[in-house]
Parts: sequence; structure tokens; C-alpha cells
Amino acid sequence: MRVLLTNDDGISAEGLQVLRRALLGVPGVSLGVVAPDGNRSAMARSITTRRPLWVEQVDFDDGSVGYATDGTPVDCVRLATLGLIADWEPELIVSGINHGSNIGDDITYSGTVAAALEGVVLGLPGIAVSQQSNAMELDFRKPGAFDFTAAARFTARLVADLESVPMPARTLLNVNFPGCKPEGVTVARLGRRFYHDKLEVVAQENSGRRQYRVYGEGAEGAPDETDTDVTAIISRRVAITPLHFDLTHHDGMPALAEHELERLLNE
Repeated sequence: MRVLLTNDDGISAEGLQVLRRALLGVPGVSLGVVAPDGNRSAMARSITTRRPLWVEQVDFDDGSVGYATDGTPVDCVRLATLGLIADWEPELIVSGINHGSNIGDDITYSGTVAAALEGVVLGLPGIAVSQQSNAMELDFRKPGAFDFTAAARFTARLVADLESVPMPARTLLNVNFPGCKPEGVTVARLGRRFYHDKLEVVAQENSGRRQYRVYGEGAEGAPDETDTDVTAIISRRVAITPLHFDLTHHDGMPALAEHELERLLNE
């Protein structure tokens, strides 16, 4: 199996490197690595359309190579599927291991999840892997240390077992590890996240231009929710959520269709 490894933390990030070494040990895996040349966190599905992309070969300490680009995580997937690596195209996208969780609403901002989602768009299965820091905070922005060993081992075994995993077509698996030894695995739906954001002026120039801080500290899950990826992480369990790209609210279509919206076209 040809596996593309990418991330949004950058090609030198510890999470990617630990996972890279674990995937190299999976029998039958041909591994390609294309990742950003620096941190591209929270870029979601951003793509680079108004300039060409720079790409540089990176030599790893074990003698293998990867490719670093000044583009986004989604750009990395596109580069690989369009033939950046000679005579090689991916059959599976693995993105991570991200430094910090990607759970609940946060997946819509995540470059880690976006890279795996680009695989789904292209008809390829994807796995996005993220890990909470050992500070055990729900807020991914708070610093902490990481030990990616267990998450990398689990992901490598998941890749090796992927052919037998009941994974629908055009789907990715969003995998999140707690910042401690996991107490189990939960297949969970996405939860909700709440940030205590506020608008705060942090600098002002004589011209009147102001600098604002928008995003506050702290994040928490909805207290009334159970069986979500958020509650799984709080319970020190690995959370796995199957995701797909269809954002259509199918149940809402019939009532909307009956609303006679064509009347709004009448002059």
C-alpha cells in the first residue's frame, strides 16, 4: 500500500517523525512524505492558487527522504497525487500526529483533518491523527509535552489492518489520543467545543489603527453531551470518529423545497 504522510505542524515536527518511523515498519507499506516546511496549524482547507509552490527534498536521519513545501496541508496532498514523487501515487492519506487534539467543532479549522479530507475528495481513504498534550487540557493552544509512541504504534497497526476495518467509501477516520496512557477506545460522534473568546485591544497607533486579540483562553465541552469525541478524551480514551464530506442537511431539504422559493424570482 502506498501511504502519503503529511501534517500541518511542519515536516520537522516530532509527531510526524515518530509516526513516519512507525509506518516504515509496517510490512507492505511504501511511504511517501510531503509536508509543509513550517507550521500551518488552523489553516483548514486553504490552498495556494495565486503563486507557484516551492518544494525541497529533505533528507531524514535514517537515509529516507521527504519533501517540504511552502504550501498548505491540502497542497501537500495535491502535490503527491499529481506526481511529485516519481512513479508513485498515494492510495491512503495519513495526516499527523498533530500536536494537540482535533475534536468537536475544531475539526473545521484543522489543517490535519483537512489533509485527510482532501484524500476523501480525491476518492482516497484518509486517517487524521491528533494527540492531547500531557497537560490534559481541552484547549489545544496551551503548552505541554508529548509522547507520541502509543499513538504512532496504534496508527501503524490501524494502517496494517485497514483492509478489514469497516470503513465506508469516501470516509476518513479522525483519531484522537488523550495525553496519557489510554484506558480504551471509543467510536464517537463529534462533540461541541466552547471557547471563552473576547475582543481585546492590545495595541493602538497614533493613526488610530488598533491591534485586537480575539481568541480567549480556555475551552470546554458541552456539559449535556455524552458519547462524543470530547467526552472520550476527558475519559482518557482514544476517540475515533468516521467523517465524510457531505455537509448537506438531507432532512431539511423537503420543507425547504416546499417553501416555493421560486416566487422570490418574480419581479
